[in-house]
Amino acid sequence: MKYTQNEKILQVTEDTLIVGVDIAKESHYARAFDYRGVEYGKYLRFENNREGMTKFSKWAKDLMERHKKNKLIVGMEPTGQYWVCLVQYLKDNNIKVVMVNPFHVKRSKELDDNSPTKSDRKDPKTIAMLVKDGRYVEPTIPEGVYAELRIAMDIKDRLNKQIGMIKNQITRWIDIYFPEFNSVFSDWEGKAALITLKEIPTPEKIAEKSSGEILSIWKKEVQRGVGEKRAIKLIETARKSIGKKQGMKMAEYEIKTLIEQYEFFKKQIEEIEKKIEELIVEIPGVKELLGIKGIGVNTVAGFIAEVGDIEKYEHPKQIQKLGGLNLVENSSGKHKGETTISKRGRKRLRRVLFTAVMALVAKNEEFRELHKYYTTRAQNPLKKKQSLIVLGNKLIRIFYVILKKGVKYDPIKMMKDIKRPALQEVA
Repeated sequence: MKYTQNEKILQVTEDTLIVGVDIAKESHYARAFDYRGVEYGKYLRFENNREGMTKFSKWAKDLMERHKKNKLIVGMEPTGQYWVCLVQYLKDNNIKVVMVNPFHVKRSKELDDNSPTKSDRKDPKTIAMLVKDGRYVEPTIPEGVYAELRIAMDIKDRLNKQIGMIKNQITRWIDIYFPEFNSVFSDWEGKAALITLKEIPTPEKIAEKSSGEILSIWKKEVQRGVGEKRAIKLIETARKSIGKKQGMKMAEYEIKTLIEQYEFFKKQIEEIEKKIEELIVEIPGVKELLGIKGIGVNTVAGFIAEVGDIEKYEHPKQIQKLGGLNLVENSSGKHKGETTISKRGRKRLRRVLFTAVMALVAKNEEFRELHKYYTTRAQNPLKKKQSLIVLGNKLIRIFYVILKKGVKYDPIKMMKDIKRPALQEVA
């Protein structure tokens, strides 16, 4: 993976044909240029299928032969999911593919005609010119276990969102029909609370039962932690409930379907978590990462799923930029703007790192001491959130070294950073 823009620009030579492709669901549009921006031939419209991609490949090769080019770079912006198959086809045919930022395309499309017009003819040229100037990234397409892990984490994320929506609907149902429920059960996701919602969800049904009958319902799934006192309290609370009393037939049906969906998604999450655990053990260095106090399977799996194979990176700063944790500053003349993180790139990677650092500050002695040092030092003390961002970048460097070199985590080396002047200046 090339790192500097100079290196990217140097890849485009007199012998290079640059093709910009505007991606769409059914048809793509392509235009070809040389390293100076001179266009070759007419634009090509090709379908998003094998026949269309073969047509594109033949068109590009014909242009290369006609204009004596021996290198081909295809640039595109990642539009939805429609670019994935084309990239796979090009990579399978050993054609270099690069990505341009859609934000850059939007901002630079007015350079030619001073118009914000968007068209299938215009966008391919804008994309190609960005590639010519080295304003692109080489996509990191995960392969093997890394591809499996990314898909698994995508599935888990979707399931978590779905179960989150179901939880909100169950909470809403309780608030409407039995608002006093949580005074008996601290958490409706507990076993006794769940079986109550499944078998006797409404206050009217509970009030009809004796404490012994309720206990027998609970004992089907819960052997400890429930007793007659709680059963009596539930009955008394149900009799005094101010919950809604109209439409109870459908209300019971609603909570029944919600609980079924909740249990279904819960089971699927447990299954995908097992698969994730099986996948990450295949990756070298994972055992060492899990040996860090405060680091769990979710953090390691989330990090590797977003980053992919660590061998594709030459420096941890590339991962910082990938996660949008690189520092940016807005300054002009005598005005010194505030320094913030860019927040560009993979937001899920930022979320994984931030959650991990929060846990490390709570559970890991070295990270807790560093956090305390950053926020209380005499010179340039950081705010708590700034300190967490600095520690997030540090965690990237730790993960990078462990995965790249196969070394173990060294807590003593971490503590030395408190006294290192260079680190103080960077922070």
